[in-house]
Amino acid sequence: MKKVIIVYGPPGAGKGTQANLLAGKLGLIHFDTGKYLEQLVHDPDLKNNPEIQKAGKIFDSGALVTPSFVLKVTAKKTKEIAKSGFGVVFSGSPRTLFEAFGDAKNEGLINILEKKFGKKNISILLLKIDPRISILRNGHRLVCSVCKIAILYSDASHQHKTCPLCGGKLYKRTVDNPKVFETRIREYQERTAPILSGLRKRGYKIIEINGEPLPYKVFANILKRLER
Repeated sequence: MKKVIIVYGPPGAGKGTQANLLAGKLGLIHFDTGKYLEQLVHDPDLKNNPEIQKAGKIFDSGALVTPSFVLKVTAKKTKEIAKSGFGVVFSGSPRTLFEAFGDAKNEGLINILEKKFGKKNISILLLKIDPRISILRNGHRLVCSVCKIAILYSDASHQHKTCPLCGGKLYKRTVDNPKVFETRIREYQERTAPILSGLRKRGYKIIEINGEPLPYKVFANILKRLER
């Protein structure tokens, strides 16, 4: 399906979970920029690369990685996906105004998406949650080291030592540290949220979704809204 869905929302809103569900249901490729960057900057084979080292320090601090670097990565991958004939779902990306809209010398990701997929085939979702829930989710989030699935937090699941899906060892991401999380929230509010205004000015309708219920309920609501 030649379709693009961009899922926005603050840290802990469930962007990655919903993007995975959408990818499976609609036959899209989930390009998780955050996960891709995490793997890239922590790749032992790239530890001597100065550009990667610099990006890694920024990533682990909770700040957004240099927009020009991220745009280069996402633009290349997006063109590869478009060429393959698949549609794509992004979770929280593009993350800055520069990544989204570019400048006089750099073509932004939104323009690339419009050219490759057509503006009418692009949908923008915004998951909305109470900041307190965002803090709770991120503070307890565990991720599987093998399948990379984030474990849904509950009184029972936070006791898991291994992934209930594949049995892999669970770990806590560097960006889910409470102090780092404060930076991530601030970065989202100051640098990512303004993109929504830019998209509205460009003629896009933002589909707002309550991200607080259980993921399957949020997903059902997303599908219903997309069908409209």
